Amino acid sequence: MQQLFAGYGRLIRNRRYFPLWLGQLISNLGDTLHYIALVVWVYQRFGSSLVVAGTVFFEVVPVILLAPIAGVLIDRLPRKVVLIVSDLVRAVLVLALLLTTELWQIYAIVAFLTAAGTFFNPAVNATLPTLLDEQDLLAANTVSWSTGRFVQIIGSALAGGVIATIGAEAAFVFNAGTFIVSALFLLLLPVSAGRPVVARGWRGFVNDAREGVHYARRERFVSRLVLVQALASLSVGATSALLVVLAEEHYRLPPGGFSSFILAIGAGALLGPFLLQLIARDIGHPRWLFGPYIIRGIGDALLAVATAAPVAWLLLFIYGLNTSSGMVVYQTWVQRQVPDAVRGRVFTWLDVVWNVMKVISLGMGGWLAERAGIEAVYYLGGAMLVASGLIGLVALRDERLKQVSPVRV
Repeated sequence: MQQLFAGYGRLIRNRRYFPLWLGQLISNLGDTLHYIALVVWVYQRFGSSLVVAGTVFFEVVPVILLAPIAGVLIDRLPRKVVLIVSDLVRAVLVLALLLTTELWQIYAIVAFLTAAGTFFNPAVNATLPTLLDEQDLLAANTVSWSTGRFVQIIGSALAGGVIATIGAEAAFVFNAGTFIVSALFLLLLPVSAGRPVVARGWRGFVNDAREGVHYARRERFVSRLVLVQALASLSVGATSALLVVLAEEHYRLPPGGFSSFILAIGAGALLGPFLLQLIARDIGHPRWLFGPYIIRGIGDALLAVATAAPVAWLLLFIYGLNTSSGMVVYQTWVQRQVPDAVRGRVFTWLDVVWNVMKVISLGMGGWLAERAGIEAVYYLGGAMLVASGLIGLVALRDERLKQVSPVRV
């Protein structure tokens, strides 16, 4: 244990990794406050689960439309420029929420925020392997996720009080400030200038996009992962987005009580990657990718059965354990399996598939919640997520990620 945490400390002190880690840590705090404030703010103003689902809908549509373009630009342009511009654009957009008076304005700003994030998140995932040795990738993903969830706990604990005493608008202002701080730290990031662009113009751009899709279709691991991720997103899109509705309608919590659900998830997500590295001797087996789907699916169904908030907190704590450890394994597998030349496009392609299915899930979930109750959404979503985990275990049963040591950093 002492050796494990000493390795984490050494990694954080790495000058190539530190600016990215610290900038994201600060930004994650703002994102947590912003997310809780936004869904509560929208639900209080309009009082409809369909409106909340609509907000999340406009968080995913830009990913579907822009990800193919974003992936090519991430692989062509200096990734540091992509990251900094994305942060600064999002800072301006968050402040614009303060000026909204109509629902369509909120939806538009949410869509533009997501558009900027469509460039940022895959660029981070594609950049990390260029900053660190391969043996440090699992540790870096663990540190990023766990410390990010630590500030999520802080943000969740603060959110209820901030919304109740100052208002959701204060959270938006704070989030804009964290984007600016993140951009300043990214100025220190030692990122390469990007690959030379051989084919210029629109035809070259289209060819680059097609090359990324062809790689994702013909490469065995990526092509099968895409199919499993599609079913998983169809399962969790609605259950994740409508958690605020579950908190208020099923558990009868006050508006600020939704933050306690996010707090429980954050606590589990903080510990998940650390427990993974202590327990797992070899994350190269597919069970570490898809086992969390099965456990979370069972938990989603149980959330609709339970009625006491402490039981929900426990289930959501386990939800956080599984989500974070599964995401760390997922990122490490993709980062190690996919060449740098197409990594940005593969990450954005996976995002496209995830968000297409998420849009479908949101529509189905919002409709089902209005007609059959929020509980039906969690019963169905949980069953489908269990199925996706089982399919993943079968489809990639022979796949292995070799030479990964989860305890040496």
